[in-house]
Amino acid sequence: MTTIKLHNTRTRRKEEFAPIDPDNVRMYVCGPTVYDRAHLGNARPVVVFDVLYRLLRHVYGADHVTYVRNFTDVDDKINARAAESGRPIGDITAETTQWFLDDMAALGALEPDHMPRATQYIPQMVAMIEDLIAKGHAYEAEGHVLFAVDSWKEHYGQLSGRSVDDMIAGARVEVAPYKKNPMDFVLWKPSSADLPGWDSPWGRGRPGWHIECSAMSYELLGASFDIHGGGNDLMFPHHENEIAQSCCAHPEGRFANVWLHNEMLQVEGKKMSKSLGNFFTVRDLLDQGIPGEVIRFVFLSTHYRKPMDWTEKKAREARQTLKTWFSITDGTCADAAAPAVVIELLSNDLNTSGVIAEMHGMAARSEASALKASMRLLGLPDAETVEWFREAAFSSAVSNMPDFLDRLDPLLRRWQDLRSAKKYAEADALKQRIEACGLKLSVSHAGPEAEPTDEFDPAKLEGLA
Repeated sequence: MTTIKLHNTRTRRKEEFAPIDPDNVRMYVCGPTVYDRAHLGNARPVVVFDVLYRLLRHVYGADHVTYVRNFTDVDDKINARAAESGRPIGDITAETTQWFLDDMAALGALEPDHMPRATQYIPQMVAMIEDLIAKGHAYEAEGHVLFAVDSWKEHYGQLSGRSVDDMIAGARVEVAPYKKNPMDFVLWKPSSADLPGWDSPWGRGRPGWHIECSAMSYELLGASFDIHGGGNDLMFPHHENEIAQSCCAHPEGRFANVWLHNEMLQVEGKKMSKSLGNFFTVRDLLDQGIPGEVIRFVFLSTHYRKPMDWTEKKAREARQTLKTWFSITDGTCADAAAPAVVIELLSNDLNTSGVIAEMHGMAARSEASALKASMRLLGLPDAETVEWFREAAFSSAVSNMPDFLDRLDPLLRRWQDLRSAKKYAEADALKQRIEACGLKLSVSHAGPEAEPTDEFDPAKLEGLA
């Protein structure tokens, strides 16, 4: 079986991946807080872990991999958006959740096996918090429940590599009189009447951010699972806090064996920022006419552990590369398996940039089947399904046949005249002959129209009178 090696953030080295149960490889990735459109930075981990998901499915079998990515649908940002807009919170989270799914699908991302919403797991969060209190790892104070970092002090900070004292000195921590230690973090907080809230032993309130992932991962994957992923901005405090509360609540488990973190994204060499005018959502780029597969290609051109710089130049080059690859693979049988070298590169800590370099070689050698199979493994679409490429191919065919419109227009007019004269049998016969060339005929207010299909061949029009 293929050996996968992944860089484990916790151990700070690349390790051979050995799943707890090869028949049920389990991965959890932190998902979005659903209050607005996903920006480019939100999309990078989606693409990174989609590639890992595809690789795991390839190696262990699609039925033996469980991928969980959550939606945070209870959060102060969502509350603020509801207050600003006057819209119900449920409407906002439902809308933005669907936006996220639609935009990530446009990037070629498969949907995970489970996509739990935080609000669906409140009872499990309450139960975990009660357990932490009973075990001496959490305490109630002024309607809040906080995790006591001192109860886990000898382990806290191992993921990020910092001591508690260093974190107190260098981190922005919420100063509150009810905290026993400045690093203690909220598990439960009170809700006023105008905010979402649930009944609990500590009064009406809502969960803190970190507890949701611990509760949902335990319910869906167990006390120990294989991989936990996310952007490196989540390493501290979110992932550090997840480890603390999960290991204290379920000491029989190890929580996640392997931690993977992708680096951040820049735009034109600068940190993405609304004040700099370089802040883009995925939808912004899609609406500008940049196809999702182009965005995905740019992402995959940089290794996930390196900072990625989105530039217009890279997008142009990616589109041209994909156009070339689509031209080579168009109509090629899709049954071939990805070459061993591609699997080997991907298995070496998701070396997508190395895979793309290898695919350039396949294209130069016109190895269409190998190229198409490799594109599929990376989550890039088949040429036959890409609308902008089909349109480009149609335009190219037309430009290479100067008298194309001179041939087609009379045929369309004749078809329309037969229809107008109610000579439907003759009209249908002519339509069949035209559509046999790979064109789809229709009628609009502007008159008869012809759209190319995957089988379009302008040369076949030469035989039509």
